[in-house]
Amino acid sequence: MPTDTNRFIPYTPIELDDSTRMDRSRQLLETMRKRRSIRSFSAEDVPFEIIENIVMTAASAPSGANKQPWTFCVVSDPAIKRQIRKAAEEEERLSYETRMSEEWLEDLEPFGTNWQKPFLEAAPYLIVVFKKPFDWVNGKKKKNYYVNESVGIATGFLISTIHQAGLVTLTHTPSPMRFLEKILERPDNERAFLLLPVGYPAPGVQVPNIRRKKKEEVLKVYEGRRQKSKEAP
Repeated sequence: MPTDTNRFIPYTPIELDDSTRMDRSRQLLETMRKRRSIRSFSAEDVPFEIIENIVMTAASAPSGANKQPWTFCVVSDPAIKRQIRKAAEEEERLSYETRMSEEWLEDLEPFGTNWQKPFLEAAPYLIVVFKKPFDWVNGKKKKNYYVNESVGIATGFLISTIHQAGLVTLTHTPSPMRFLEKILERPDNERAFLLLPVGYPAPGVQVPNIRRKKKEEVLKVYEGRRQKSKEAP
């Protein structure tokens, strides 16, 4: 084990008994099973500290060589949200009319979506996730590693924490997304990765009647033979 106290510090695990671990895992499963993507938001405000805590939880995610190659931009300014909606809808309109295949459009049909995205203004907050292929350190370009994987993991933390906090969101990826870099005046080492409206669901909101895959479809277990203890004669 490492002994360099300048580079390594003791890890303090969360001490739980197996029964508590089991209970927590079941509670988490049941909570996350209720998560849904929401496209209609209430105008009710959300305390900023909740959003800040959610973002900083996402920022605790693991990353390649601990480079933490992400920036989370939180937007509540109505004028900026309007700009983002206008630019996103233009890209979405082109996608629906000219870029998407017939198969893609058919797959989207059950969800009732189109190029119009009013939730980008209705939600009290937009969280725009940027990835950073490289950093500038003392004027020198420093490469980051496993950037997409790292930011993807952080985004998973983000979505999970939003749901755990009793809020709702939607993963929105208008393509291309370079307009976000321009509107938010981000530096040249940042690329838009994901756009998430965040808030409370609108009263009476409905969601598509879909099913998630069964356990047998997503979970494959490779278990070695357990050695039976030999009993003394």
